Amino acid sequence: MFKHYLQLTKPGIIRGNLVAAAAGFFLASQGQIDWQTFVAVCVGTTLIVASGCVFNNYVDRDIDAKMQRTCQRELVQKIVPVSHAISLGFASGFVGFATLYFYTSFLAFVFGLLGFVVYVGFYTLYYKRQSVHGTLIGGLSGACPPVIGYCAVTNQFDAGAVILFITFCIWQIPHSYAIAIYRFNDYKAANIPVLPIKEGVDKARTHIIAYIVAFAIAALALSYLGYAGSWYALGVGLVSLYWLYLAKVSFQKMPTEQWGKQLTIFSIVSIMVFCLLISIDFTSPELAAPEMERHAKQY
Repeated sequence: MFKHYLQLTKPGIIRGNLVAAAAGFFLASQGQIDWQTFVAVCVGTTLIVASGCVFNNYVDRDIDAKMQRTCQRELVQKIVPVSHAISLGFASGFVGFATLYFYTSFLAFVFGLLGFVVYVGFYTLYYKRQSVHGTLIGGLSGACPPVIGYCAVTNQFDAGAVILFITFCIWQIPHSYAIAIYRFNDYKAANIPVLPIKEGVDKARTHIIAYIVAFAIAALALSYLGYAGSWYALGVGLVSLYWLYLAKVSFQKMPTEQWGKQLTIFSIVSIMVFCLLISIDFTSPELAAPEMERHAKQY
């Protein structure tokens, strides 16, 4: 029975958000890791994301029943009582928020709260069902975990935090469009108004290409401003170029749904590479500034 309750929390989504939170934490730590704070970030983020996913499962019972990939979920099949799911959502959220508030920083807590409110209150309850802009709203929520990790260390929303937030928000959009193309029939059956369904795959592909370019620019700003090193810049640049190649060229070589699946998989690869590189190839902006100024004087 434990497995069914665990599935309500969407472990796959938790893992992705946990990696993002850890990457933000390591970037801000600059190698000086406070392990107690790190554990608190991981526990708090895990429980808050789990809470949001449980409430999402509760609200989306009707939609999930219409989609092949979600019709076997626990609340759709009534394997777990609704009252138990709601209790799990409240309990995990309470402990998660308390963990961030008491053991990290106030700003980390604020971004945990922001992500939860946007995901459950705005995205799940309204925008996912009513607006083609739901993907952007959901992206705002998905951009909070790395900022939670970052602000747990710095307790300030500086340029590094801004870049993390923008980069993850941008990444969410082509990733979500690719999923909608891969699962086109499911989204159409549930009448979810994502761009590929409402305005067609060709228009969505144009947006995907534009957002991949925007992702590369935003991500490389970390290196330009001295938060990450040259190996990071090289890695992110190569990943972005290949992601762009898949979006622009591979579309002509395979069926649309297969292309959507390929793009979905590589979008996950791209953000994992991004998270890995900012975790290990970080620099201090304060130390990088004199070096940048020296090079500028040479010209």
